[in-house]
Amino acid sequence: MKRNQEKMEELGFSIPARSGGERSEPERSAGIENAAEPVGASGKANGIPNPEVDAKATRRRFTSEYKLRILREADTCGVGGVAALLRREGLYASHLAIWRRQQESGLTPQKRGRKTVHNPMIAENERLERENRRLEHRLRQAEIIIEVQKKLCDVLGLTVPPILESGRNA
Repeated sequence: MKRNQEKMEELGFSIPARSGGERSEPERSAGIENAAEPVGASGKANGIPNPEVDAKATRRRFTSEYKLRILREADTCGVGGVAALLRREGLYASHLAIWRRQQESGLTPQKRGRKTVHNPMIAENERLERENRRLEHRLRQAEIIIEVQKKLCDVLGLTVPPILESGRNA
């Protein structure tokens, strides 16, 4: 390392002195230092909120009046006007496509999440299936208990009257 520094000085290059260890960090400008400050749990660096990230992300909601106004403006725009409109409003082209489809169907937004079941037979069927699974589980437990009781009686030498199985194959 020192040889390289000496050769560089001979050729007329000035080398700044380094302090610290062998790999000391280069000095940072004020802007980089502020950006590199550790961020606390609150998302703020030394009490200053980061302007690029919202504290909590929220879903944007557009009123039907706003959607209609943007669609009318997009229809009157020229070739590059739609792109300028989208940039100005912070929208995407997919918004326009979805809103045009909604406009054809009366601008009623679709509800998010699971769809409700209106057929009462489906709900009754699901309830019965749950009850069937619960009862099958209890039956398995009872059969295990009975088997353990039989083995205990055999070990103790007790006689147990035979249990008739009704239509069930073990």
